[in-house]
Amino acid sequence: MRAARLIKMVLLLQSRPSMTAAELARELEVSERTVTRDAQALSEAGVPVYADRGRAGGYRLIGGYRTRLTGLARGEAEALFLSGVPGALREMGLEDAASAARLKVSAALLPSLSDASRTAAQRFHLDAPNWFTEPKSPELLPAVADAVWDDRRVSARYGGREREVERELEPYGLVLKAGVWYLCARIPGNGSFRVYRIDRFMAVTAAGERFERDEEFDLPGFWEERAEQFARSILRAEVVVRLSGAGARRLPYAVDPAGPAREALAAAGPPDDDGWVTVTLPVESEEVAHAQLASLGPEAEVLAPESLRARFVRDAVRLAGLYGRDGTLFGT
Repeated sequence: MRAARLIKMVLLLQSRPSMTAAELARELEVSERTVTRDAQALSEAGVPVYADRGRAGGYRLIGGYRTRLTGLARGEAEALFLSGVPGALREMGLEDAASAARLKVSAALLPSLSDASRTAAQRFHLDAPNWFTEPKSPELLPAVADAVWDDRRVSARYGGREREVERELEPYGLVLKAGVWYLCARIPGNGSFRVYRIDRFMAVTAAGERFERDEEFDLPGFWEERAEQFARSILRAEVVVRLSGAGARRLPYAVDPAGPAREALAAAGPPDDDGWVTVTLPVESEEVAHAQLASLGPEAEVLAPESLRARFVRDAVRLAGLYGRDGTLFGT
């Protein structure tokens, strides 16, 4: 925390001729006494911070002092912003660039801050893949990543569930979602944007020309919108379920996506005499609903459709047969 504050203080003083203790305290969100101690620490570390006394005084850097990240290439600078996701860097082929960038930044830091990268790594780590899955790096990911970084059009062959297609793409951005890599790309000519799973690319060839990037394109916003659309597009059926209090609490954790389940619970009427609520829940299919709602056990009763209710009746009969063989199921 203090290391980051000291760096910010130097950068603030670099950007202005002079700043008072009160101004620095306000920018750094600390007390003026802390500003004084920080200025002393910087001075002892070799940063020429000078304090002018008096009403018009303040802190400034003398001798035209500047802190520089000497020799930091563009690719290294871009990779540096991804240094919190080492697995993603490795899969995209950017690990060496990020390593070089971190070394150059470390060399530019004060000796007292030289361990900043180590202490940060000890306190934060991002593990992107889902639990109990073996993450696989798509073979063509480095080629796609190169095209994304270079704003270079590609010719891609993409294999869907039923057929293969070939098309020209303008690769705008990469998204790593639960261990799966996606490409957000624009279709030349019509200007529409689409999302592709990179592990379904069968061939990717970079074209000679670069494309003109739309600077208004917002990758996080685009992905959030498309992810929401996709999550809702697969919910093509509805089931009516009666839930106990425990079942209602567990429902958002039993179904996927959880958002529609919470909305269904919010729209439910008041509990009945037994304290149970009835909800109309959008689901992907009857088969998926059967698998998800089965995890709620006796805390859920399917009311409709009748075919799904019949599945649970058959489940109940089979369970009674399994657990009632010794005559103890019903207390006999």
